[in-house]
Amino acid sequence: MKRIERLQALSEMLRRSGSRGCTAERLADEFGVSVRTVKRDLDALENSGVPIWARPGPGGGYGVATRSSLPPVSLSPAQAVALLAAVSAAPDAPYADLAAAGIRRIIDVLDPGTRAKADQLARRIWVTSDEPAIRVVKSALEEAMAEQRVVRIRYTSRSGEKTFRDVEPVIFASTNGRWYLIGWCHLRDAMRWFLITRIEHATVTKSQCGDHTVEEIGTPPETARSLYAEEQLERPFRPY
Repeated sequence: MKRIERLQALSEMLRRSGSRGCTAERLADEFGVSVRTVKRDLDALENSGVPIWARPGPGGGYGVATRSSLPPVSLSPAQAVALLAAVSAAPDAPYADLAAAGIRRIIDVLDPGTRAKADQLARRIWVTSDEPAIRVVKSALEEAMAEQRVVRIRYTSRSGEKTFRDVEPVIFASTNGRWYLIGWCHLRDAMRWFLITRIEHATVTKSQCGDHTVEEIGTPPETARSLYAEEQLERPFRPY
């Protein structure tokens, strides 16, 4: 049995064991490996994001927290490198750091042969990109979007004017290689586009966003869509 197959089977066995769990010895016997190998596999599963719990002492063992629902995934070398390339080429994309961390967890549990081929292929891909936005600014914008809270920003316009704005984040949008925060601007009392690299400072406030919707922004161009798009909007969609 290949390692990735063993990891998947190991994860499923732990899930089926429920709150009882399984001892390392029982897992080793089940898969015909040493207890040491089982413990390395458990570490690999935990690093990939599977919430492994351990209960010491007589009657103890290992198990998976019930909140978990996704087993380890299997990728081809090309799929693994495609994920790495996509994230590396878009450091300004929302939640890019989280995506990179997630991909690293997935790659950590690839079988050695697949991992070696992925490493070889990755060496054949070079990526260069513009200077990303300030990390602390991106973190604040990401938090404000995820929690739907008003974000206070210091923004420099195209003409060089600096203003402080309270913004209710509605969407992140990428156009012509640039990322924008689009939201309801309290200063202008209207929906506005903010180029993220022009946001010099951002602070998440305690104020919750109102009821502004994506539909207020307009219809994406034919070449654009939501990451989860089911239907088109109705109004023109253009940056401010």
